[in-house]
Amino acid sequence: MSGHSKWHTIKHKKGALDAKRGKIFTRIIKELSVAARSGGGDPAMNPRLRTVIAEAKSVNMPNDNITRAIRRGTGEEEGVNYEEITYEGYGPGGAAVIIETLTDNRNRTVGELRHLLTKNNGSLGETNSVAWMFERKGFIAVEKAKVDEEALMAAVLDAGADDMADEGDTWEITCDIAGYEAVLEAVKKLSIEPAEAQALAMLPKNTIKLEGKTAQQMLKLMDALDDHDDVKQVWSNFDIEEKEIEASMA
Repeated sequence: MSGHSKWHTIKHKKGALDAKRGKIFTRIIKELSVAARSGGGDPAMNPRLRTVIAEAKSVNMPNDNITRAIRRGTGEEEGVNYEEITYEGYGPGGAAVIIETLTDNRNRTVGELRHLLTKNNGSLGETNSVAWMFERKGFIAVEKAKVDEEALMAAVLDAGADDMADEGDTWEITCDIAGYEAVLEAVKKLSIEPAEAQALAMLPKNTIKLEGKTAQQMLKLMDALDDHDDVKQVWSNFDIEEKEIEASMA
């Protein structure tokens, strides 16, 4: 297990996913506005908006919040305008890092991210310095305890998934971006709510193993980036053993 999927597992073990519910709401509101501004406020005609609305409902966001965020995006209500900016860099041990942000002040965001990376033995890189190490894929994670392996595999492969991998407590399904909605729908038809679903995931082609102090520094950096208000998502190609995760939680 590596990078993003590993980090999701770590956060789950720390109990941090529920603790950061407020930030999840803030991020989704920003995404709703950006999606509506770029593709219109009708989810039937805007696949990206449709995906974000589904995520909003999965975390029980009130419908009024969803509607207001969309209306701000289409200009029907006043509000802050956000832009999407992706930054690339390196973490401890040379691990590649891609940081997706939603910000209303790019100068503030880049300065703060540069500071976080430097403080945690990393560095900010140029555009495309590490992006070539990743593939753009649809990504869905399902907890093993919630599903029969054969039923899940048959459903997702029939729907067009590329692969279903065993990652400890979860099955991780990857697919082409264009086929994401069909694969997600196939999972949900099994009466399963995915542990995680990303219409556009940056998955590493290869991984870099981190151990000891370097592994702990990487986990600390990921925590710091994840806590930043402007950060939407962080992708990395690190691979860290279970013992290092336990040590970070001690």
